[in-house]
Amino acid sequence: MSRRLGGAYVAALLLLLSLPILVVAGVSLNGGQSLRFPPEDLSVRWYGELFRAADWTGPLRNSVVIAALASLMAVAVALPLALHAWGRGGWLTRVLTVLGVAPFMLPPVITALGFLVFWVSLGLYGRMAATVLSHGIFLVTLPLVTISLGLAAIDRSLLEAARTMGASRGQVLRTVVLPLVVPYVLSGYAFAFVLSLNEYIIAYMVAGFTVETLPIKIFNSLRYGYTPIMGVVSVLFVAVAALVFGLIGAFGNLPRLMGSERAEGR
Repeated sequence: MSRRLGGAYVAALLLLLSLPILVVAGVSLNGGQSLRFPPEDLSVRWYGELFRAADWTGPLRNSVVIAALASLMAVAVALPLALHAWGRGGWLTRVLTVLGVAPFMLPPVITALGFLVFWVSLGLYGRMAATVLSHGIFLVTLPLVTISLGLAAIDRSLLEAARTMGASRGQVLRTVVLPLVVPYVLSGYAFAFVLSLNEYIIAYMVAGFTVETLPIKIFNSLRYGYTPIMGVVSVLFVAVAALVFGLIGAFGNLPRLMGSERAEGR
């Protein structure tokens, strides 16, 4: 009896969590320019409209470019910081690590307000570069955590064996350490990319409507009426996130990336 109740509870919880996604997916299939659920006059024409309409392709391109560059910046900052913290430690490294995690610990509005004041004072408000740099700084926590987990999983005996065979510190880094943490670097990049793609508050605060991303475009479009293309964008976000997490689960060590101490190697 208790097992049946547990199964029913899990099923109800899954339905509750997936209901918004199902509604949005249904809305995207309306044939007319309306947000109705259940959808009327089923059609997939709005999926093609996302890639044809100039007022949507621009924000789509901006979102992808910003997410790609910001994630690359986040990894470029996180990798040497994680390597230094793992290899040497010390109070300076701990301070830098705390600073790397700090933007993610603060409410996004507070972080966005700080970025806003900073870029306005430099005269760079409304530039794509400001959005890229702001996202890169804000998201550095994700690759920092994943790379640190990867480094912590390395067997120190491998390093000792390499040194015993005459390898220098640089050779150990290139031939042993980096190949082992590559999956964690890619996972950190993927996490940062998905979050940057969906981020709204910081992007809006540092650029307003000057640099439109897809989340900003959705908000801006609400002033002029509702169209199923908003549902299409939401489905796109969910699909990208599901694809990224699916790939990480298939080729990486997802349990360990999510903080499990008993993750099994694949």
